[in-house]
Amino acid sequence: MLDRRKFLTTIGTIAAGAAVTNPLKASILAQGEKLKVVLVGTGIRGTGFWGKRLVDAYSDILEFDALVDINPGRLELAKSHIGVGDKCGLYTSFDEMLENHEPDLIMVTTTDATHHQYIVKSLDNGIDVLTEKPMTTDEDKCREILDAERRNNRKVIVGFNYRWSPYNTKIKEMLTNGEIGDIVSVDFSWMLNTSHGASYFRRWHGQREHSGTLLVHKATHHFDLINWWLDSDPKEVFAFGDLEFYGQRPEKKGVNCRNCDEKNTCKFYWDILKSDWDKKLYVDNEKHDGYIRDNCLFRPEINIYDKMNVNIKYANNVYVNYMLTTYSPWEGWRVAFNGTKGRIDAFLDVPFMETEKLSQEDLHAQEMNQEGGDMTYKPIIHHKLWEDQKVINVGYSRAGHGGGDVRLHDQIFKNPEKEDIYKHMAGTRDGAMSVLIGVAARKSIESGQPVRIASLTDLEPRAKRI
Repeated sequence: MLDRRKFLTTIGTIAAGAAVTNPLKASILAQGEKLKVVLVGTGIRGTGFWGKRLVDAYSDILEFDALVDINPGRLELAKSHIGVGDKCGLYTSFDEMLENHEPDLIMVTTTDATHHQYIVKSLDNGIDVLTEKPMTTDEDKCREILDAERRNNRKVIVGFNYRWSPYNTKIKEMLTNGEIGDIVSVDFSWMLNTSHGASYFRRWHGQREHSGTLLVHKATHHFDLINWWLDSDPKEVFAFGDLEFYGQRPEKKGVNCRNCDEKNTCKFYWDILKSDWDKKLYVDNEKHDGYIRDNCLFRPEINIYDKMNVNIKYANNVYVNYMLTTYSPWEGWRVAFNGTKGRIDAFLDVPFMETEKLSQEDLHAQEMNQEGGDMTYKPIIHHKLWEDQKVINVGYSRAGHGGGDVRLHDQIFKNPEKEDIYKHMAGTRDGAMSVLIGVAARKSIESGQPVRIASLTDLEPRAKRI
């Protein structure tokens, strides 16, 4: 069991922007106390990944001191689903929770645009924070978080689980070892299908005031991977984006799948009542906050992009081309690194390159599954100049975001002293740099001009990350 006093001492001494290698490092024996954690936001991500899974896997290490959500119905459901027990406080007011509790760690899983509120208040109350990605949604909120971390000498961890996947780690290892020489350029395409991709436009993510657009909410995952793989900071961004497929039908204002007159003809019709969990979590609690989970994909309120292309120049002079498509017939991704000594090609879930056959609906369900999964192998193609290509097979489990989820949790809560050779653990600088690419892309689309990262906050891009 980790010593909670050691937790407070160690995590708080890491300077803002420094490498976050062992945020919960504990070098002394436990003193008989569990880490006290508070969860803010009891939606699907909070109740599952940062809720029930922690209780199931680490109940000997931590205990939930309180749950916070503006929706009292979801709070009650979360209490039962997570299994926190009767001693765990339930609050619809974050400020009221702070008046009654002194947790060691606050975990933020609310809507993206509200992350900064809870992060800053937590830091100002001397409490460390673990936040879901994206860290926030614009440059002003980034600055608020960075300033709060500095003035309080506390720490924020950003939950970038994709870094921890063995497949993505193998790519990092190969690049770090210089197996293709100096990296020159990167081509990265991510395809979301008409099941998973469409769901973003059905939910609150479809409005930029909540999500910052998918250039922030979704792509921050991908931008962080690029930053981490390249071990450099973005310097300048130019982007295109548009809304052409979803939204744009004024007559669909206020319409959701349950009350739509196109149920029998719309290929996107989704019956939320088929899932008992979705009904309990969302439908039964609409009366408390008005949040509708099965909104129409074509409602006029949608104001984000559904196709995006981003060009990024890095401080180390690497050029990156990134494409995000949200209505592909299949879901998967491809990345290629060009170097002075060769090229690396990596890809996952490209159907014509796969032997495993899964429906597009099952793909995302298995990725979100935290119960483990069958181990298989996925190829990475390594091709040196003037040599034959080599296929490197990497052990891979689809469950838990490619095996990244359990590794992230274990490093934080179970094995904090384990050496983090490839700097998987992410802090505010990582969180900010991934968000700022999305913010810069958004501004570039609106202005038609390139945007320099240094113009957004006081963080100066580094050619080599520290």
